Amino acid sequence: MIWSTGAYVSTRPPVRPSGGTSLLDRTSLADAFEAACLIRCTRVESVRQPTTVLAEFSSAAAAARLAELLVRLGTPVFPERVTAGVRRRYELHRLHITQPGQPAVLTGGWRQGRTALLDPAAVGASAPRHARRQALAAAAWRAALLAAGRHVRTNILGVRLNDTELAAVLVRGAQLLGSAASVAPRSGCLLVTVPGGPDKERILRHSSRPVPVPAS
Repeated sequence: MIWSTGAYVSTRPPVRPSGGTSLLDRTSLADAFEAACLIRCTRVESVRQPTTVLAEFSSAAAAARLAELLVRLGTPVFPERVTAGVRRRYELHRLHITQPGQPAVLTGGWRQGRTALLDPAAVGASAPRHARRQALAAAAWRAALLAAGRHVRTNILGVRLNDTELAAVLVRGAQLLGSAASVAPRSGCLLVTVPGGPDKERILRHSSRPVPVPAS
């Protein structure tokens, strides 16, 4: 059984790069980077190409969060809920866009945000710039905890991923948030973990809600 609901549509025009460059403004970057991280937590399996399915989640909350971010970026999305399975029924939450392929704002947001977090030249940056990098780090962890496979034990907090670049972003992001993180291969995936105790609490606290991005 498959059924769809109405589109998430914004009255705001789509976000465009400013000043003739590929750089996004601070607020749009935070939204686009988090949205790109959400998408990288999931893989769309489709034998029909091209497809308008942007992402597919087992979590309704992850789909709703991505839709919220895309609406703020001026990109309309169309939700679809799929009930599948024979002996064990489960739901999938898909988000469609009007044209195949990932919107340019998400591609640019991922590239710009990844560079800001991983660039060695950013070490020793000003306090506002460091705070913006922390906001991006929190956005990456917020996306992973919402959309990736959770791996929670008493002594660790972990997420299972298939994306090596996102795994690197999460490890660096944890460092920026004052926590230690490591990545290890597992059967068919990568496991990024943070130790329990203060490190885990810092990650959960920073990723619990978006923080204002410093303006200067």
